[in-house]
Amino acid sequence: MRDLIVFGEDFGGLPSSTQHLITRISKTRKVVWVNSIGLRQPKFNWHDSQRVINKLLGKTKAGYAPAAPKQNSNLIEVNLKTIPAPASRFARQIAKVMMLRQLKPVLESNNIRSPILWSSLPTAADLCGHLNESAVVYYCGDDFESLAGVDHKVVGIHERKLMDKANLILAASEKIRGKFPAYKTQLLPHGVDVKLFSEPAKRAHDLPNNGKPTAGFYGSLSNWLDYDMLEKVCLERSDWNFVFIGPNELDKCALPQLPNVFVLGPRPHHTLPSYSQHWDVSLLPFTPNEQILACSPLKLMEYIAARTPIITTPFPALSGFKQHVNCVENAQQMIDMLPVALNQPILEKGILDNHSWDSRSEFVSWLLELL
Repeated sequence: MRDLIVFGEDFGGLPSSTQHLITRISKTRKVVWVNSIGLRQPKFNWHDSQRVINKLLGKTKAGYAPAAPKQNSNLIEVNLKTIPAPASRFARQIAKVMMLRQLKPVLESNNIRSPILWSSLPTAADLCGHLNESAVVYYCGDDFESLAGVDHKVVGIHERKLMDKANLILAASEKIRGKFPAYKTQLLPHGVDVKLFSEPAKRAHDLPNNGKPTAGFYGSLSNWLDYDMLEKVCLERSDWNFVFIGPNELDKCALPQLPNVFVLGPRPHHTLPSYSQHWDVSLLPFTPNEQILACSPLKLMEYIAARTPIITTPFPALSGFKQHVNCVENAQQMIDMLPVALNQPILEKGILDNHSWDSRSEFVSWLLELL
């Protein structure tokens, strides 16, 4: 089996689909994991200045809450000094030279020969053809043209180049698959760690325990949530607790400032079942923007595995799972659905037996051997 060079997000924290797949694939082959090289150009503010300094110094960002300790000697993590999402031809050349000078010695010292180059970030496109790779895989888990916090024009240029260079493109949703040439694109929906989310977990100590029913959401607090709807629901259902877990990606928290709303901040991924198994209803209160229309939310599968009743707004990735969720179109429908969901039985076991990350990674490993 050939080894891998993987360009993904910063390793650790809230694991992406790439981390779920690659950590399993790395059990049978070496992986050099390159932490995020950026998806947008920095702006003139304090946050982005720190980001540029960190990338030039080869540091990762703070990220989500700490992950469980990594226990895999086959996975070699690398921080590269680079320029985030370079736009001009000159800047791209400088960034490429900087990264190659740092990365090639790592490959040589770990005896990585003719690897497969796997990228989940379009901005790795300029390195294709310069690492003695035997094949290129582009894993596209998001529609980067609609993803918040991304320099869409620059990333689009990189993505088109990576699309041309790739031998195989893996797309997380049907909408994403439609962007790429059909002859080399394979649909690969997100999976779930069935064992982690289905095995009983101890109740989290900071989950409200005041006698009221609790509805919860975890994930980034970004522009994909319907904050107007949430405010109406939280106001009307003052007899419920509403819990939100995850990093705030907006300039300020847009969640309603109410006594029944609990914003807990980020939590380690492996602790999430201690919340989702013990609140009464899981929420997916999305607004139908382009990002949600193209997404395949990891948390949908994780909620189903946790077996708690689910209330969600409609989005395409629900196809195939609608019979397991309660779908609402507006605030009033969610207000009415909360007591209904509260009295529903927990979801059946085995719904996701064919959707585990283990089975997804076995399929991907087979695809890699065909390249």
